[in-house]
Amino acid sequence: MDLTTIGGIILGFASLIVAFVMEGGSPLALLGLSAAIIVFGGTAGAVIISFSAKQLKMVGSLFSVAFKQQKLDNLAAIEQLVALATSARREGILSLEDKLEGMQDLFFKNAVQLVVDGVDPELVRSILETEIGYMETRHEAGVAVFEAAGGFAPTMGIIGTVTGLIHVLSNLTSVSTLGPLIATAFIATLYGVGSANLLWLPLASKLKQRSKEEILLREIMVEGVLSIQAGENPTVLDQKLKVFLAPRMRERNQDRKGAAATESEVANA
Repeated sequence: MDLTTIGGIILGFASLIVAFVMEGGSPLALLGLSAAIIVFGGTAGAVIISFSAKQLKMVGSLFSVAFKQQKLDNLAAIEQLVALATSARREGILSLEDKLEGMQDLFFKNAVQLVVDGVDPELVRSILETEIGYMETRHEAGVAVFEAAGGFAPTMGIIGTVTGLIHVLSNLTSVSTLGPLIATAFIATLYGVGSANLLWLPLASKLKQRSKEEILLREIMVEGVLSIQAGENPTVLDQKLKVFLAPRMRERNQDRKGAAATESEVANA
C-alpha cells in the first residue's frame, strides 16, 4: 500500500477533527446522516450523469492505483536495456528473441518483438508512441472522474446547507433549537468542501503523478529499444538514458555499479 496516500488522508481529516475539538466542539456534532446522503449521494449522481458506464467501471481500479505503491523502476529498466544492447552487439538482434519470455512488461516485450521482427525504426516509434498516447488518454479519462467529483462535492454541500436552512426557517417557533439546527445545516458544506479537498482532488493529483511516472518509463523503453535497433554502443546508451533520471537516481546507479565491481573483484581474488 502507498502510505503517502493513506497517511495524507488520515492526517487531513484528523487535523480537522482535532482542531474542531480544541475549539470546544464534540466529534459527534460533525456527524450528519442527511448531510452525508445529500453530499455523497448527490456527488455520485452527478458523476454518473457526467460519464459513460465504461468510464465509471474504471473507478474501482483507479482507487487501487491511487492506494497501491507502483512497482516502477526506471533504473532497472535502463539496466535491462543496456544488457539487451550488449547482447545484441555480441550476438545480433535476433538473439533478443530468446529473452522475450522473461519479460513481464507487455509494452516492453512488444517493443523488443518489433525490433526482432525487423520492423522499420520509424514505424516502431510510431506504433509505440501511439500506444503511449492512448494510454495517456485513458489515464486522463480516469482522472477526470475524480476531478468532477471534486467539483460537484462543494456545490452539493451548499445545496445541503440551503435545504437545511429552509427547514430551520420553516420552524422559527422554537428559538432554543435554532442554533443547533443552523449548525447541523452547515455540516453539509463541511462534508462537501472537505471531501473535495481532502479526498477527490488529491486522488486526482495522485493519479496524474502515477500517469506521468508510467509515461516516463515507457519513453525510456522506446528510446532504449530504438537505440538497440540502431546498434548503439551499450555504454553510450547507458549515458543517453540516464538523462531521464533525477540526479539522486544517477547516484544510485553509480552505487550499484560500484557494488557490482567490488563483488567481482572479491570473486576473482
